[in-house]
Amino acid sequence: MKSFALHGFFVGLCEFDKNRIFATEILSNMATKQSKKADQNELLENPEVIAERIGRGEAFLKQNSKVLAGVIAAAVILIGGILFFQINNQNQNEKAQAEMFQAVYFFEQDSVEFALNGDGINKGLLSIVEDYPRTDAANLANFYIGSIYLSQKKFQEALTHLEEFSADDYLVQAKAYSLIGDANLELGNVDIAISNYTKAARTNENKYMTPKYLAKLAVAQEEAGKVQDAIKTYAEIEEKYYESFEYAAARKHKARLEGLAAK
Repeated sequence: MKSFALHGFFVGLCEFDKNRIFATEILSNMATKQSKKADQNELLENPEVIAERIGRGEAFLKQNSKVLAGVIAAAVILIGGILFFQINNQNQNEKAQAEMFQAVYFFEQDSVEFALNGDGINKGLLSIVEDYPRTDAANLANFYIGSIYLSQKKFQEALTHLEEFSADDYLVQAKAYSLIGDANLELGNVDIAISNYTKAARTNENKYMTPKYLAKLAVAQEEAGKVQDAIKTYAEIEEKYYESFEYAAARKHKARLEGLAAK
């Protein structure tokens, strides 16, 4: 019983000490907060303190006036430069689009030489890219130029322009990936072709264009000796795009490759 009583006494003593320490910490924190509050009140209510603070600020400005002026001037120049670039680029783009109109018309009419080089009066697509770099018009011109060179079997030239093109429109971007795949396949860069056909097939998948890109992908996979991958790609066309034009050919080639794989 005595041992139990002593244990209770010591527990109670420890709890008392803990509470006392905790209370001391609370009082200390309260004192610190009150001190800070008092300093703030002094700053707000004492004119001498306010004047001293203002004086420090004025002294800092006088000592560093040249540095601050340089920083402000640099900021103004930077902002002005950005605004000028944006406005100038917009104006350049509008001008390029107007001058590009006839070249696009020639492209649509299969007059590819006029589309590329102009007709002596209107600029061609190559001039648009050269004269108006970094504009949306030049970006689109690269797509047209790459398409033309691909049809002319100028595969490396086609790649040069197609790889400069990018679009927010998923359908157009997928088409660009497919054309890059075509050029690389013709150049013997089969793995790069596979990569781009895959991008084309996985960009905004739809029942109209995706089976076409998958069919190209399967051809490239077979060319690379990746027969099982080609079988899977044909199977995807067969299972997901059974209403597409590519469906019948996919079934036929899938059966052919399965026969080869079984030997």
